[in-house]
Amino acid sequence: MKYVKITSIMLSAAILVGSCGTLNNTAKGGIIGGGSGTVAGAAIGGLIGKGKGAAIGAAIGAVVGTGAGVVIGRKMDKKAEEAARIEGAEVEKVTDTNGLAAVKVSFTSGILFGFNSSALSNEAKASLRELAQILRDDPTTDIAIIGHTDKVGTYEANVKVSKNRAYAVENYLQDCNVSPAQFKVVKGVAYDEYDESKSADENRRVEVYMYASEQMIREAQQQ
Repeated sequence: MKYVKITSIMLSAAILVGSCGTLNNTAKGGIIGGGSGTVAGAAIGGLIGKGKGAAIGAAIGAVVGTGAGVVIGRKMDKKAEEAARIEGAEVEKVTDTNGLAAVKVSFTSGILFGFNSSALSNEAKASLRELAQILRDDPTTDIAIIGHTDKVGTYEANVKVSKNRAYAVENYLQDCNVSPAQFKVVKGVAYDEYDESKSADENRRVEVYMYASEQMIREAQQQ
């Protein structure tokens, strides 16, 4: 990895909430967010839907202890480091609805698909195979996949293409033997979450979130 970019967006409430992928540090691996088992970074509620999107996290109905949070944080640090080696992926450390560390891996659609297409390119499949390895290595990781688009064309057309792209990524990850049980959210949001600070190319993206499942949380608490 050539360098690590670190940003920290501290919010009063942490609200959180993918085959093979890549990371973007110009060409490879920049990680955005905190490290070493700490929960630093933007809450998913703010990342997905700018506060109006679905919150992602296991429905545990209880506060997770600090010790368990550190164990999970270290797991997510390792996943972020591994994902950062994938060609074409941008990796960011975030937090989930339980205040636990999680990882967002973003791929611009230009890397994954042709214009107005949901057919994965050969390069995309190579990257997704790498991501699948990370996901297979720890089946206690839950996964959310969100497809986004630019503002070209009708809203209905963009909903369809964003959803088809999200499901194309999910299907390929399952073809790479990632367990179907790990996928908790797969959806397209068209340009509902368009980021005006980014280019149209950057807004055409698919995001894969890795976060702690109920099983991972239980095991961390036992440790």
